[in-house]
Amino acid sequence: MNEQSFKQKIIPHLALTIGMFFWASSFIGFKFALTVYSPFEVVAGRMIIATIFCFPLLKGLKPILMHPKKRLVFIGGVLCEPCFYFLFETAALRYTSSAQAGMVVAIMPLCVAFSAWLLLKEKQHVQTWIGFILAFIGVFWLSFSGESTQSAPNPFLGNMLELGAVFCGVFYTLSCRHITTIVSSWVFTAGMALGGALFYIPLALLPIEVNHVVLDITIPSWLPLASIIYLGIMVSIVGYGLYNFGVAKLSATEAGAYVNLIPVITLIIGVYFLEEKLTIIQYIASTMILIGMLLSQITFKK
Repeated sequence: MNEQSFKQKIIPHLALTIGMFFWASSFIGFKFALTVYSPFEVVAGRMIIATIFCFPLLKGLKPILMHPKKRLVFIGGVLCEPCFYFLFETAALRYTSSAQAGMVVAIMPLCVAFSAWLLLKEKQHVQTWIGFILAFIGVFWLSFSGESTQSAPNPFLGNMLELGAVFCGVFYTLSCRHITTIVSSWVFTAGMALGGALFYIPLALLPIEVNHVVLDITIPSWLPLASIIYLGIMVSIVGYGLYNFGVAKLSATEAGAYVNLIPVITLIIGVYFLEEKLTIIQYIASTMILIGMLLSQITFKK
């Protein structure tokens, strides 16, 4: 294998690994931002920031908008993520911990495999189905065994809302794979940011009163706003851009498998920055989720 071929193979995997770090950090960033701002304000803010930075790329959307079928797929993908995805996720993080939310997101690769079987008629092995069922049992066990705390008042409700976000993420991944056959992954990222901004700005202007998230730690007054800026640049642009790049270069299933890194990274960051804790039963349930994912990955690598 020559050097150029090696780089072509390794760069997408490296991009996905770095992208997952930013995705995992978004749970903590959301928590910080929600201590002062409403969920709609947080998402609208990050989408506006992302759109400003991606503005020069928006002209690349013309091939998608001129093609009826791809335009429909693109709109559907953007509605799923960031629009509906963040509706679910911001609501979820009001009720559950970032560590638990990260564990729920970890079943996304299995959901992608299931969708590929259902929609694309791809054959899946027995190991995939066993892993799929095992991981789902782990998610529900993790949710039912959650203890209410000041920063996670209703873990079950929060984890079920995060599960809704996962389903949105699955369709987003499939649509991204389809759209990036005609435009670059960064153009798709720019379109996603613009669509999210147009969707959330009106919602952010609604006179809705919300109870802000209360953390178990004290944070500086500047951190919530800084978190929105971080979410807009490092997560919405860099994180999603790297993920979309990986999806474009690899298969949707291969790229989706990197979501397995999120629970581990989120757990470490959540414990370190938010002093979050899981019960022994929740650690066991989390282990079940990881075993289910690893079992399914045996099939992916054949």
